[in-house]
Amino acid sequence: MISLLNNNMKKIALILSLLLAFNIHVMAQPGFDDDVDDVPVDTGASLLAAAAVMQGIRKIRKTKDNSK
Repeated sequence: MISLLNNNMKKIALILSLLLAFNIHVMAQPGFDDDVDDVPVDTGASLLAAAAVMQGIRKIRKTKDNSK
């Protein structure tokens, strides 16, 4: 039981350290001046994201059907 707890704690510590490292990397990006025009997310990117989500759902359902 103790080794299982120790193993879980190692996994949690690894995940937290990776998340903290990623957070520092994201915060280190330079800011932009106010005169830069923002670029909107257009329909193409939205459709691409929706297609990716649908493909993921399809793959998960297919995996569940094969395991039965």
